[in-house]
Amino acid sequence: MLYLIGLCAMLPVFFAGNSLSASPQDSAVRMAYLQNDIHHLACWTAIEKGYYTERNVQVEIAGVFRAGPEIMTAFAAGELDMAYVGEAPATIAVANKTAKVVAVAQVNTEGSAIVVARDAAGMKTLADLTTKTVAVPGHGTVQDFLLRRALDQQKIEFSSLNIIVLKPPEMIGALRTNQIQAFVAWEPYPSKAVTMDVGKRLAASRDMWPGHPCCILAASSDFIARHPEKVRAVVQAHMAATDFIHHQPKEAVQIGMKYTGMDEATVIEATGAVTYTVDLNVSAETEYVQFLKRLNYVRIPDETAFIQTFLDTGWVTEK
Repeated sequence: MLYLIGLCAMLPVFFAGNSLSASPQDSAVRMAYLQNDIHHLACWTAIEKGYYTERNVQVEIAGVFRAGPEIMTAFAAGELDMAYVGEAPATIAVANKTAKVVAVAQVNTEGSAIVVARDAAGMKTLADLTTKTVAVPGHGTVQDFLLRRALDQQKIEFSSLNIIVLKPPEMIGALRTNQIQAFVAWEPYPSKAVTMDVGKRLAASRDMWPGHPCCILAASSDFIARHPEKVRAVVQAHMAATDFIHHQPKEAVQIGMKYTGMDEATVIEATGAVTYTVDLNVSAETEYVQFLKRLNYVRIPDETAFIQTFLDTGWVTEK
């Protein structure tokens, strides 16, 4: 049986129907983020510091999801206007025309890791993962991409690993009971495995691909067309929140603790593994696209045209 690491305690307090209202007569921006994902600290900070309200935009948390592809499915169903989501699943969904969204800001770079059991004998390199059961949060997630890219660079066949899909709250318990021998996840789960003395990092994502893009702030193309002023306000709140994280790290940690339900030591370690930024990286997205094409995850005949449409850097440079 897989153990949930304090799942109920970790669930955020905002669900569909709860909104942060500055103007009740206006329709709310339906926002989503990933459960307990410290990458999305800027969203939680914008809520806690009132940055949406300051910009006269109403935000409703319409979903707290367990993996990026689930968020893209919600976009496709017309249930979301904006979301904090992994760049890889967003790229795949847009390229495959299953959802129409635009990346209007970066959220973070780095901040994931491959974790093995703390006392695992002979587990020192990626090659040692061969024949082992390794959990990923979902196919097409940033973490799936990072693992595949790292193995590819080491000339290790992805098929030599036994890959299974587990949601991050289940991973630490599965590692502790030897149901899996390794997992790759976003923070704070790698840090929690370390502070619980259950696991150790085999490789941090910043070592596998320094400065790699991870999560983006995405907006529905239709929503951008209908409500550019609301998108602008949310992006400005996101920028203010990111700046707050940089200048008030201690208070940002407290916000992270509130939304993850995790202890201070874990959140401090987790935020230290993440770089919070708003600047979209075109060259890094190009590498995403090229690698995803090699995996046959996407078919994009004109990479340049796709990236110019998918990444809109104008929102964060606009004054």
